[in-house]
Amino acid sequence: MRAKKGNDAARRSPRRKTQGYGGQQAQPAAHSAELATKRSRRASGGSQAQPADRDRHGPLAAPASLPDDLLLGRNAVTEALRAGRGINRILLAEGSREAQIAPILELARTRGVPVEFVAREKIERAAQGARHQGVLAQAAPVAYQELDAILRAAEQKGHAPLLVLLDELEDPHNLGALLRTADATGVDGILIPRRRSVPLNATVAKTSAGAIEYVPVARIGNVTQTLKELKAKGFWVAGADMDGTPYDKADLKGALVLIIGSEGHGMTRLVKEQCDFIVSLPMVGRINSLNASVAGSILMYEALRQRTVTK
Repeated sequence: MRAKKGNDAARRSPRRKTQGYGGQQAQPAAHSAELATKRSRRASGGSQAQPADRDRHGPLAAPASLPDDLLLGRNAVTEALRAGRGINRILLAEGSREAQIAPILELARTRGVPVEFVAREKIERAAQGARHQGVLAQAAPVAYQELDAILRAAEQKGHAPLLVLLDELEDPHNLGALLRTADATGVDGILIPRRRSVPLNATVAKTSAGAIEYVPVARIGNVTQTLKELKAKGFWVAGADMDGTPYDKADLKGALVLIIGSEGHGMTRLVKEQCDFIVSLPMVGRINSLNASVAGSILMYEALRQRTVTK
C-alpha cells in the first residue's frame, strides 16, 4: 500500500507544479482579479458597484464639490437669465453653434451680463465632469439692481440719495465690509463696474453679514458716462484720495456719489477727472494709505453725521 501511494504521488506531482499556494490551482492574473471582484460584490450585497457620479443610463451628474454659484447647460443659464437671477458672467465654448447660443447672447445683452468665449477645456475644468453643453454661468447670491430703480427708491424715501461707487475694487472681503457699513449708514446703493471689479459672490455675502440682502448693488458699464449722467441729474461726485479737502470739512450732504478707489492704485485717472471735489483722511503714521473698506466706512459715517446732525 505504501509503495502504491508513493507511485500515485509521483504520478500526481506534475500537476502540483500548476497548483498555487495553499493547494489550490493557480489562475491567470485576469481571472484572479475577476474572482476577487465577484467575492467583493457578494460581500457588499450582490450588486456591482457603479461610479458614484454616473447615471447608468445618462450623463455624468454634478459632483458633490461643484460650487453652488455655477450654472451649467444652455437651459439652466437661459432660465436663470429670464428669471432675473444675478449673473456675474457667462462662459461659452469657442466654436459653439450660433443657433444654440443665440437666446443666451440676446438675454445677456439685455441684462448687461458679460459674456466670454473661452476654450472648451476651461469649462470642462470648472464643470468637473458634469454635463455643460459648452455653457457655464457664475451666479451671484442676489440679483443686481438697475440704477434707475435705485434712484426711484431713494426718491420715494424723500431724502437726498447717497450712492457709493467702487472703482475697480478687487477684494471680496472689502466689498462685503463696505456693504455692511452701507447698510448701517443708510446708503441707497452701491455701484460697481461690470468689468475689472469684484462681483457679488459667496465670500462677499459671508463678509457682509447679511447686508447683501438689503443694500442694492448695480453694475454699470461705462463708469465715466454713468457719472456724467448722474451729474446731469443733480448729483455731486466726491472721490476719496490723498490730495483733497479734509473729509470733515467737505460738504457730503445732498445728492452725492462717493467714489472709493481700488486697493492698489486708488481711483483711475478718467474717474478722478469726473470728480467735483476730492476728500481725504488725515494720516500721521508711516503708512500712507488705508484699507479701502476702512476709508469708505469712515466717509460713509461722516456723510451720515452731516445728514442727521441737529441744526
